[in-house]
Amino acid sequence: MKTKAPPAPPTPPAPPASPAARVARAPSSVRFVRAARVARAAVLAAPARAISRAAAALAFAAAVTTAPAAAQDAFTVTVTHDLATARPAETIVIPLKEVRARIPGMLLDCVAVRDAKGRVIPAQVTNFTPGARPVLGDDLVWQHDFAPGEKTAAFTIERTARPVPPFEQKTFARHVPERLDDFAFENDLIAHRMYGPALDTVAAGRSRMISSGIDVWAKSARHPIINRWYLKGHDAYHVNSGEGLDMYDVGTDRGAGGTGVWDGARIHTSHNWATWRILANGPIRTVFELTYAPWDADGVRVTETKRFTIDAGRNLHQVESTFAFAGRDTLTIAIGLSKPRRNATHTHASDAKTGWLANWITYNRPRGEGSIGTAALLPAGATPASLAEDKGNHYLLTPAAPGQPLRYHIGACWSQDGTGRFPTQAAWEAYLADFAHRLAHPLAVTLSPTK
Repeated sequence: MKTKAPPAPPTPPAPPASPAARVARAPSSVRFVRAARVARAAVLAAPARAISRAAAALAFAAAVTTAPAAAQDAFTVTVTHDLATARPAETIVIPLKEVRARIPGMLLDCVAVRDAKGRVIPAQVTNFTPGARPVLGDDLVWQHDFAPGEKTAAFTIERTARPVPPFEQKTFARHVPERLDDFAFENDLIAHRMYGPALDTVAAGRSRMISSGIDVWAKSARHPIINRWYLKGHDAYHVNSGEGLDMYDVGTDRGAGGTGVWDGARIHTSHNWATWRILANGPIRTVFELTYAPWDADGVRVTETKRFTIDAGRNLHQVESTFAFAGRDTLTIAIGLSKPRRNATHTHASDAKTGWLANWITYNRPRGEGSIGTAALLPAGATPASLAEDKGNHYLLTPAAPGQPLRYHIGACWSQDGTGRFPTQAAWEAYLADFAHRLAHPLAVTLSPTK
């Protein structure tokens, strides 16, 4: 006799799928955005673990920027050079038109750079003409520290589904109207300021001054200090409270790389800057322009526009000075470094063959606040420089034609900047020689072909 098996108990309903499972089953086109939402929700829903909103933002950023890109949404970049020495803070620049040729329709805030290990690294898009239509932008910028013997580095550029979160700010510049039109700029190693029109007015009182020199602010903090120091006030930032101080005395001299026209016996300089314009402002590169109203240079009417490019991790900054004048094929431009006026001693060094000039100023201050090095340097291939000096400055002399940018580098270091790199004048001069050598051996950048 056959017996029937008892009916099977009803199957219990399946438990609801976890957020991670729902993400895994989603189509690939939406998986990326769902992952970001799930990661953000999971972090923000865990107050018992004392996870801060800053940590939540970081987790969200990781979720947003770690999704793999489709093949048509990415390309590779190979960077090579021919030196055996280390090359820290090398800046890599790719024109955005080359990026768009490989990633059509890319948005300026939806592009990421990955290193050879697949990590998203800090990058910056520059756009000097944001009012243009269509908006095209200028460059994609990032940096790499080449170790000794490392001659090749590979990167991947990819489209992201959502805007890439901001990276740590390492360069910064701004007009400072509240301090008589200063214009201040910095990176993570050194800071500077230049003087504007309000300083040459009755409102400036005893501080009234005409100067197109470049001041130095010695900083030991790696974070931006400009806004913090102006908040403290003029007298306070001349005392080191733990982030550095302003002890450099530029006055009406050239400071750390100010320019003028040399007539063979003396220098003719402009007034304070007349206009300013910021083109890019970090996190890796800051670019700005200052213009100078016409002045008389031994019978020649001259104007100047300076374009500064400030990159993170460097003590020297690129400047392009464009002079306008008539009646001469060229003028001799003097790039100057101030001699100290008081409470300091200095030694001077130069190498006209490789085109650099350096001062090392040791301060006689009660708190023993070390030394400041300043420098001016011409790029490889520039017309060989000659040297000159007067009572207040040492000069690097080089010709300039009207309307043709004159490119050079200026900058400074502080022996107590916290990096330990510049304990002596010899260390500063070695840095300049290495910097000049690197300029003579530029990086080579190869992009994977367009599809």
